[in-house]
Amino acid sequence: MSTATRKITLAGCVALGTGVMIGAGIFALTGQVAELAGDWFPVAFVVGAVATGLSAYAYARYASVNPSSGGIAMLLKDAYGPGVVAGSFSLFMYVSMVIAESLLARTFGTYLLRPFGLQDSAVLVPALGILAIASAATINLVGNRLVEGTALATAVLKIAGIALLAIAGLIGGLASGLDSRVEGAAEPPGALSLIAAVGLCVLAYKGFTTITNHGDDVRTPERNLARSIGISIAICAVIYLLISLAVGSSIGAAGAVDARDYALAESAEPLFGAWGVGITVAVAVVATLSGLFASLYSVSRLLGMLQHMRQAPRLPSRVPHQPLLITAGLAMLVTAFLDLSRIAALGVFLYLSMDIAVQWGVARRLRTKIAATPWVPILVIGLDAAILIAFATIKIPTDPLTVIVALVVAATIVIAQGLVVRHVRRSEHEQNADRGS
Repeated sequence: MSTATRKITLAGCVALGTGVMIGAGIFALTGQVAELAGDWFPVAFVVGAVATGLSAYAYARYASVNPSSGGIAMLLKDAYGPGVVAGSFSLFMYVSMVIAESLLARTFGTYLLRPFGLQDSAVLVPALGILAIASAATINLVGNRLVEGTALATAVLKIAGIALLAIAGLIGGLASGLDSRVEGAAEPPGALSLIAAVGLCVLAYKGFTTITNHGDDVRTPERNLARSIGISIAICAVIYLLISLAVGSSIGAAGAVDARDYALAESAEPLFGAWGVGITVAVAVVATLSGLFASLYSVSRLLGMLQHMRQAPRLPSRVPHQPLLITAGLAMLVTAFLDLSRIAALGVFLYLSMDIAVQWGVARRLRTKIAATPWVPILVIGLDAAILIAFATIKIPTDPLTVIVALVVAATIVIAQGLVVRHVRRSEHEQNADRGS
């Protein structure tokens, strides 16, 4: 088989992107978004899609010109040079992606236990999530062809399943008059809450960034990377809008908030009964597992590049498949100790901070090199900053522990990077001195 034949196709790349996005994003975050945006939560998903599309422009331009397995890490290094800034924000991205895997894993456990009434179990939910991560890691050990094949098959299945559920839910809700739940009740939320809700929606779309880590594995990447990013975001935007409208017509924002971590399963019950819940659970299980397959593949490649760039730690050389094992292990730890709400909040803080650094690097340093239009990343910086400020303003009084954890994680990464860079530069100086003597 030729090298070109082994490369990931456009369809496979889109499947990997949607595989990560259509998972925890819509299954677990719907209730959290509704809590902030009220009956306007479908609007928040639409605005989140627009913001993500604008943000994706910088990644798509760079990935098309410089395709590599490092993706965002290479972009940051190119923009800021090898050092603390590039290393820190690369690790911000890496940690946010690990957090996204934990979100998928806990969503898997929550939905799988929903038919048994055990979806709130503090033991079984993380235990099943850890088992899901272990299974995904095992699949990834086989290689990228199986990952692509699994992602492509499950992507078609879950997109079709979710779309059918959403359309059936909308038709059923309208036919039975359940849409009256939201008529006249759509009291606009405060601007701060709505903007903060968009932050969670952006997190639901951020899976597109995994595509940038497949650069040297994709067939004709200069064309297919940007196309797959755009197609993935468009597919997810349509699916999210349909689902949010179906949930709104079935149980309304209040019902979504009450169900919170399993809002989609709850919204299926009034219209379709137990079989509707069962189908929703089945689709959720497929979606989250396939998302984990795709995400672990992409994130471990990013860590491998960071290790190669001497910006991330290594295990002893005798340990094989280090990036995959480290990534899976960290995801298991997060899954074991944090609930869905805190995992999502940490993801928002780290991802938006990293995205601001990426957009500034493109606007200030790389726009000529990659032929980027400068006003797009500048606009995204403004949007990211507004969302980050609004989200922090909401979280500080309601969940200060999560804000503190986010600050501690960020500070730890920056300090560790400073120490690593100092050590690397000292080693290089000593080696140069030895050569000169």
